Amino acid sequence: MKRARGSITRPTVVIVLLAATVGCDKDVVAPRTESTQIAPGSVPFGAWSVAASIESAPPGADAEFNTAALEGCPFISRDGKSFYIASNRAGGFGGLDIWVSTRESVRDPWGEPVNVGEPVNSAVDDFCPTLARDGHTFYFVSRRQEGVAGAEFCGGSDIYVTRIRAGGEYEEPENLGCQVNSADDEFSPFPLPESGSGPVLYFSRKPGAGPGDLYASHSHGGVFGPAEPVPGVNSADDDGQPNVRRDGLELFFYSNRTDDDAQGGNDIYVSTRPSTSAPWSTPVNLGANVNSSASETRPSLSWDGTELFFGSNRAESEAASSDIYVVTRARLTGN
Repeated sequence: MKRARGSITRPTVVIVLLAATVGCDKDVVAPRTESTQIAPGSVPFGAWSVAASIESAPPGADAEFNTAALEGCPFISRDGKSFYIASNRAGGFGGLDIWVSTRESVRDPWGEPVNVGEPVNSAVDDFCPTLARDGHTFYFVSRRQEGVAGAEFCGGSDIYVTRIRAGGEYEEPENLGCQVNSADDEFSPFPLPESGSGPVLYFSRKPGAGPGDLYASHSHGGVFGPAEPVPGVNSADDDGQPNVRRDGLELFFYSNRTDDDAQGGNDIYVSTRPSTSAPWSTPVNLGANVNSSASETRPSLSWDGTELFFGSNRAESEAASSDIYVVTRARLTGN
């Protein structure tokens, strides 16, 4: 049963951050042997299940995974044993902080989230955590006003990168610089070693109260270059927080576009392509099993592609808050 919700501070501001809510090749390993092409029209996965809170979906989670505060920006590690979120729950450094839940095996329930501490978290908002597939390079977004090597920072919320040492300590974060970041707000970095084009960093950019778009930056010589809008997926409405399947063939993001399938607020959409050299398809709403009349944000796909995690302030979360939800799908036989 859902716990009674208490009052929280700055609900509207922080929910907007969660909803809207680096530069070297060391974060990207060589593309793996799995195919980066699928036959046109083939569907490697089945339909999505009905969304459930992370505590109620097998194998479950600690009762304090979702709280009366805000939880959003989920990201699960490649090995399925670390689950990062952003939250403004008590015990943080200020505003939104990044927290991590761990478990011994993928069959175990998720433990109570623990604050990752300094130097990742600060007195301002730190959110949108993303652990690269190498298990050490860690991207996130912060409103700290730090530039590159003492230079002026780019403005708004910027993307930062750090590295997790063998002992679990985080190195001092570095701003990705103003070819990726801008005077606007950047959100939800997602690195991908893309076949045929090299390392790519997907993210979204939002100019203040205006609508956001999805962007991509390609790495050249170990540095991410100027960001460009992702062709074929953006609209005149707010589009944000991209997440790409490990083979580069599915792109998930939220949007508040008002097409015939829109459920209300921000919904989660998906775009597909038959190969990493092909254009993205017209985005499709994931439907009522996943989306609700409230807002769904920052979709995050598991490594095997069978679980999709996201934040939502749907009615079960009493709207003033946000919780982590999950939907699942089966891999079809022969894929």
